[in-house]
Amino acid sequence: MKNTIFTGVATALITPFDSNGKIDYKKFAELVEFQINEGVNALVVCGTTGEASTLTDDEHRDAISFVVKQTAGRVPVIAGTGSNDTEYAIGLTQHACDAGADAVLVVTPYYNKATQKGLIRMYTEIADASTKPVIIYNVPSRTGVAIEPSTYLALADHPNIVAIKEANGNISKIAETMALVGDKLDLYSGNDDQIVPIMSLGGKGVISVLSNVMPKETVEICDKFFKGDVVGSCKLQLDLLPLINALFCEVNPVPVKCAMAHMGYTENNLRSPLYPMEDANEQKLLKAMRDQGINV
Repeated sequence: MKNTIFTGVATALITPFDSNGKIDYKKFAELVEFQINEGVNALVVCGTTGEASTLTDDEHRDAISFVVKQTAGRVPVIAGTGSNDTEYAIGLTQHACDAGADAVLVVTPYYNKATQKGLIRMYTEIADASTKPVIIYNVPSRTGVAIEPSTYLALADHPNIVAIKEANGNISKIAETMALVGDKLDLYSGNDDQIVPIMSLGGKGVISVLSNVMPKETVEICDKFFKGDVVGSCKLQLDLLPLINALFCEVNPVPVKCAMAHMGYTENNLRSPLYPMEDANEQKLLKAMRDQGINV
């Protein structure tokens, strides 16, 4: 097994925008401090939840550098550097490495729908160019392409490819993957409603949207599991399910951005083509938050 980047919870951070649509670095700093103070085990910057696909190149690079600097080594920082343009992904990856990120998260190339051989070639090229560990991110519902277990096996021996963020939702496929590469690659859940099931297959934790809102409780799900309290971990997972469902009742990160705005960590500004959530869904989200004791 290669060195593990983190065990437990990595928060997939939102990117706060001000009323002019620019990155609000004051709020970004507050968010980083909130997460670290609540005990999360790592931070992910410029992932899907961070609206990376609508950040400019300068914004993307600046956001990575800022979170690395603000975090100051207290927890690992994982930079989202994936793209549907491999050369662009390589450039972002090299920037993240130079900026001091601890690892990079590379999503499958959306829209292009590469073949499995194409995915192997792309990930190999990015990993060859990286000086930091690479986490493969599989989220076929958003990208239109799924990584097969045999593809993970083909990539598992690359020294820089160390982990998987799996958000395909297919537990059977994930079990098949772990049977093939569980001794070579770490596994993280990419779905907040599957944290416990993924850990039961040997997963190391979760890259989480939920932990933006309830970081301490999300960490507790993992902590209980790894301490042997599987029943307690499962109960927390199920208790949080109504909030998890509310956070995904519209496309991520629309609901979590709304939730974090109500908590004071951002204004509810998103980059088009994403827009604030429907009023009825917002009320459902606020109710789910209040039911968890969040003062909104």
